[in-house]
Amino acid sequence: MLTKRIIPCLDVKDGRTVKGINFENLTDVGDAVSLGQHYAQAGADELVYLDISATAEGRNTFTHLVERIADGINIPFTVGGGINTIDDAARLLDAGADKISINSAAIRNPELIDRIATRYGSQFVVVAIDARLSNKDNLWHATTHGGRQETDRELFSWALEAQERGAGEILFTSMNHDGTRAGYPCETFARLAERLHIPIIASGGAGSAEHIAEVLTQGKADAALAASIFHYGEITISDLKQYLHDQGIAMRL
Repeated sequence: MLTKRIIPCLDVKDGRTVKGINFENLTDVGDAVSLGQHYAQAGADELVYLDISATAEGRNTFTHLVERIADGINIPFTVGGGINTIDDAARLLDAGADKISINSAAIRNPELIDRIATRYGSQFVVVAIDARLSNKDNLWHATTHGGRQETDRELFSWALEAQERGAGEILFTSMNHDGTRAGYPCETFARLAERLHIPIIASGGAGSAEHIAEVLTQGKADAALAASIFHYGEITISDLKQYLHDQGIAMRL
């Protein structure tokens, strides 16, 4: 039985970990490297760092930060944010990232998935999909710009295309549930898992250990990603993993 993964997510601006809502009202929650080391020591299986600095200077800062992260932690980490070209991906992978995550750029230019996967291998490519269930047609539409702009890309068909183009994982965030702490749309995650043969990372809605257990079992997700519940100490990673283990979910303790 494959073990499930717990993945803290760290939003980074100018080298610091921040937390907010839709990148607004940001609060500094710590040094990105130190916080990553803390999570690694606490038992996190992987980390995701998202660069929310939009300027060229921000990208340069992030590259240097990735080098520091690679030197400072001993678990795999994914980086995303502002990756629009294969050169952007190369810069971050060469700096030491284990995987890169692409979202809006993949929707604008799906061939970017093919190019990165061809050069580096599918295991390096995570395609992130932020999707919202529409009241108009009852379909999940992929969004861009932090969920603010809806596209005509439908979740299931877009995830399948991303897989066929070479994505090694799908990171699906439900924009309907993100920030609600009311749990994940497990039925949707399960439908997605049944259609794909690559791992699915669940994001959006975690408010308790029970929610994470549900998405890893009923939702058939391979990993759960969360931020606030870890950053603010509402639950420790070691306690969460022990709880999941006690529920019969295969974990690396």
